[in-house]
Amino acid sequence: MRTLYFDCFSGISGDMVIGALIDAGADPNRLAEELKKLHIEDEYKLTWKRLVKNGITSTKFDVVLMNNVQSHLHDHEDAHDHEHEHHHDHEHAHDHDHDHDHDHEHQHKHEHHHDHEHDLHHEHEHHHHEHRAYKDIVGLIEKAGFDDPVKITALNIFKKIGEAEGHIHGIPLEKVYFHEVGAVDSIIDIIGAAILIHQLEIDIIKSSPIPVGTGRIHIDHGVYPVPAPATLEILKGVPIDQSDIKFELTTPTGAAIVSVLAEEFCSIPSMKINSIGYGAGTKTFKNHPNVLRVIIGE
Repeated sequence: MRTLYFDCFSGISGDMVIGALIDAGADPNRLAEELKKLHIEDEYKLTWKRLVKNGITSTKFDVVLMNNVQSHLHDHEDAHDHEHEHHHDHEHAHDHDHDHDHDHEHQHKHEHHHDHEHDLHHEHEHHHHEHRAYKDIVGLIEKAGFDDPVKITALNIFKKIGEAEGHIHGIPLEKVYFHEVGAVDSIIDIIGAAILIHQLEIDIIKSSPIPVGTGRIHIDHGVYPVPAPATLEILKGVPIDQSDIKFELTTPTGAAIVSVLAEEFCSIPSMKINSIGYGAGTKTFKNHPNVLRVIIGE
């Protein structure tokens, strides 16, 4: 059985997931082609590059939004410092080299990881964007013509984020909205993760416990403790790891991807290793690399 293990020693965001999967051998050009099925390619462009984080060569993936000066670095995936209103995912722990990695609802100022973290209604300081409702995103995914495993995985991850946001804000799933900036990041990170997992022919996914970081972040509704409310809600039932790093290590998008995909949270399983990938987050820490490691084996 082809097994993928998420080694989340520095958290997880949407952009970190995509970067790590590309680094482990997935084809980013095929990813870009598949994503064209959504017919929103005029809203973003994808960038990926190799860089060194604290001595580790890794792949940094970003979704750069057209019409937006800021390059969303999603996952924002990274843990952000964002100001998004997370409802996020994005992504986001971002401090990205992008500008954010978010993941949603954070109004983080993304430093995202990620997450892209993108998140749902991320009010990303760009108020000229329209909103995308959860149901609109579901429609986009259903009409795109992806292979069933990709479609089902993406819908499950978006549902996880939408339910968390709805629960926190006291609204039904159909009424959950993502600010478009956050939504584009989240859509790319989440559907991208589903496409690449399918491309790599993964049978089983396992993960380490999830470090969430500590400190405070600024989201739409004020200053909140890390993890952001949406991230914590998404991680219900998932083992989280204590961490002294004062940063949002895990974005809503990253949390949703790993909580839906991983069937077990454990130490590295017994396997014969075939490939290893490192996905860079946006932030740089003094004493450890801000990367997500994926290990693929049989």
